[in-house]
Amino acid sequence: MSTAPTADSASAGSTPARTPRVAILAVVVCVLAVAAAVVAFVNGSWLGVPFLLLAAVDGNIAWYYILRARHPRRVAASRDA
Repeated sequence: MSTAPTADSASAGSTPARTPRVAILAVVVCVLAVAAAVVAFVNGSWLGVPFLLLAAVDGNIAWYYILRARHPRRVAASRDA
């Protein structure tokens, strides 16, 4: 059973969007911050709170750059408005 590509999934001359390096690094920092927070909380330290805040900010940065790479026209249109 084959499925025909739709206009949304593939258009003539389009290339798949690559994930920007900034998004990948933000995900790595987010995972490391969560791991550091877990270790800090397990050791009974409140130092895990700033690590959780860092993970939240990095998660938002990664989400923004991943969406920006997938939908460049939508991001450009929202900037112009």
